[in-house]
Amino acid sequence: MHSPVQRVSATEAAFSAIRGLIDDQTLAVGDRLPGELALAKQFGVSRSVVREALHACATLGLTETRSGSGTYVLSKTPSGVSEFGGFDPDHLMEARIHVEVPTAGHAAERRTTEELDAMRRLLARMRDTSVLHEWVRLDRDFHTLVAEASHNSVLLSITASMRRSLDLQSEFLNITQARQHTSDVEHAEIFAAIESGDRLEAERAALHHIDAVASAIRAGR
Repeated sequence: MHSPVQRVSATEAAFSAIRGLIDDQTLAVGDRLPGELALAKQFGVSRSVVREALHACATLGLTETRSGSGTYVLSKTPSGVSEFGGFDPDHLMEARIHVEVPTAGHAAERRTTEELDAMRRLLARMRDTSVLHEWVRLDRDFHTLVAEASHNSVLLSITASMRRSLDLQSEFLNITQARQHTSDVEHAEIFAAIESGDRLEAERAALHHIDAVASAIRAGR
């Protein structure tokens, strides 16, 4: 049986192409990359897609964009992720464990039929999209739905307050680590446990998802 074809977002493809330019031996550290418009034409994508890909490169310490001058190669080797939205990635992971694991457990015990239906529809939409920003928004909505299904207003509030940083993290990992399909599988496991009403399995699935994300972040360092 053949493995399913995984669709690649335009931003992910642009990021890979820019990494190829950076790795090319004809380009040295300190050299200027072609402008956003030139890269967009070269790759057949929009300028905004190139800008997202360059931002991911900058987050990895590969490039630096200087206002009015352009984007320059800082390093051929990624220096690692320092923060997302002002927060250390390790601190975000610690917080997620303390928030999202019990939230999933409560959701398994308290979810309603309507909440399960909403999650099911959302997961289907996530599997069907290859548009990065759309997937990131749906990712946020899925975790929010789980928090709503916990019927704990404090956990819901904390989840909402974390999402800006987690949206940045999600976008970055989908560009650099091609995690969309893997995340879809992990989200489906969380949903299946919540749907079955199995608190321990829901907590296990949530922890597995967080651990996998943490591993992907460490891989980028």
